[in-house]
Amino acid sequence: MKKREKLKRWAIAIGIALLTALVSYSNKLSIWENSMTDILNQNQTAVNKNIYIIGIDDKTLQEYGKISGWDREMPGQLVEKLNQDPDARPAVIGFDVIYSENNDEQKDQYFADMCKQAGNVVVASSFSFKEQPQQDSNGKVTYNPYYTDYVIDPYPALKESTAVGFANTTIDQDGYVRQAMAQIDYEGEVYYSLAFQIYRQYMQSNGEKEYFPQTYGVGNLFYFSYAGKPGSYTMISMSDVLEDRVDPRIFKDAIVLVGAYAVGMQDSFKPAITHHQEMYGVEIHANLIQAFLEEKTQLPVSRWGYALVAGLICGGFFLLTEKRKIRLSTLVLCGLLAGNVILNKVLYQQGWILPVLVLPIVLILIYLVQLIRGYVEERLRRRRVVDAFKQYVAPQVVDKISKDKNFEMVLGGENRHVAVLFVDIRGFTTMSENIPPEQVVEILNEYLSLTAKSIFDNKGTLDKFVGDATMAVFNAPFDLEDYVFKAVCAAWDMKLGAAEIEEKCKKRFGQSVAFGIGVNCGNAVVGNIGCDFRMDYTAIGDTVNTAARLESNAKRGQILISEEVYQAVKDRVEVTPIGEIPLKGKSKGVFTYQVDDVKRDSGSQTKE
Repeated sequence: MKKREKLKRWAIAIGIALLTALVSYSNKLSIWENSMTDILNQNQTAVNKNIYIIGIDDKTLQEYGKISGWDREMPGQLVEKLNQDPDARPAVIGFDVIYSENNDEQKDQYFADMCKQAGNVVVASSFSFKEQPQQDSNGKVTYNPYYTDYVIDPYPALKESTAVGFANTTIDQDGYVRQAMAQIDYEGEVYYSLAFQIYRQYMQSNGEKEYFPQTYGVGNLFYFSYAGKPGSYTMISMSDVLEDRVDPRIFKDAIVLVGAYAVGMQDSFKPAITHHQEMYGVEIHANLIQAFLEEKTQLPVSRWGYALVAGLICGGFFLLTEKRKIRLSTLVLCGLLAGNVILNKVLYQQGWILPVLVLPIVLILIYLVQLIRGYVEERLRRRRVVDAFKQYVAPQVVDKISKDKNFEMVLGGENRHVAVLFVDIRGFTTMSENIPPEQVVEILNEYLSLTAKSIFDNKGTLDKFVGDATMAVFNAPFDLEDYVFKAVCAAWDMKLGAAEIEEKCKKRFGQSVAFGIGVNCGNAVVGNIGCDFRMDYTAIGDTVNTAARLESNAKRGQILISEEVYQAVKDRVEVTPIGEIPLKGKSKGVFTYQVDDVKRDSGSQTKE
């Protein structure tokens, strides 16, 4: 049995491990995983003060009109003004604006000439993607969502005069921006992102070695850390620069980004660093550039590797909880949950993104299921124990112990007025000498079952079995209405039921046995009698002794009651006075009656 249970536990543990691994690898919780990773790791830090944004803001649009009506002279003038002082010019100027088609030839050429003369300008292109089926090296067909359909380049003169980077923003399934593309290979030409081209230009101007982020997947993607929330980078209105309201020398050796900074230009996105405020595209580029400068880009860990580790942890945790050590399981669970968060943050700083939800969810589910299962099993176990305990102790006492939260098993008792019943089998000793022990026990159990049922049916407390005798108390441990009459009714039920058992014994063994019953009432000490490690709930006192003496004087099939019992039930019983009989241990005799019939209700009788 133990081996089967052990195999069952291991089978469940393996099943949990495989299921956890499958869920982890399938990445079905990616949206919630990304949101939780944002909460844990996308925290605002100090933005780079050497990154400026020249915004095409509402002020600029009010002064110069809609951008669709602008010619190329304005961006040309901006480049000229920013580079007019050779000793105090920006390290790089990046336009997050796509100048794709020729407009006015002279002004288009002017803009291109200013960029070529400056030598520090990066302009934007844009790719159009479509989902395209493709085969991998194993012949498996997959769909590439980043298949390049076509590219929108700057007009030729401008493209030849500047560095070009694609300005596409990568939006995740939940609508947030937390990833970016590093490069795209298109028709034999390598295109870098706008942010990376600006970063490369900046590093080259300073003679420093550039950092290239590691990427994954068909889209050459990577995750990045935001440094600032919307509005964190210094923004200067483009109109202020063009109208000489700002000294352009403040941009000395800086990275200057030019882009939309007005709601009406519809160039805003939901950044991962805040889920309640949108960020302009030019600000996202600024964050990307700072991520390159600080080398704060990340890759997701191996899905296979994480799935394997998560499965092993969850399977092992299940085996631990099977031992039903709640305190240890709770400590381990808390440790694993805390460790998961700490490891997630540490790995993120090292450039790796670890799933943060799957493992905690499965661990908590295992813990709760095991907790509920343990509670249910404990309730069932207690129920079995209580039911078994009722075979040895009065059911009323057991019920009180199991239901009363404030119940305490202490030595001592109380003085209560009770009715006490003793019943003993007459002729049992003689019969037990003539039949096998197994049959003796069978007959005894049948008689004792009858006495117990008669007591319980009349709400009495079965105090104890003593050999072939039974003791019962009525009105203890709880108050019982009309308890003296109920004691007499229990005695009468025993007498009636014994007739059927007696008939069986005559047929099977040629001998008969019968009950002798005594009932008395009066005050007695009722409670837990014994010692700290072994107690017995019982009643003691003269009332109990008298009931026992009445039973010992009763003949076969006879019920003897005392004067006190008779006075309490005389209107509902028919009796034959026996007279005063001497009782062992008492100096004065007790007047007794033999019960001949009992009127249970409305004067109805239950004769033999």
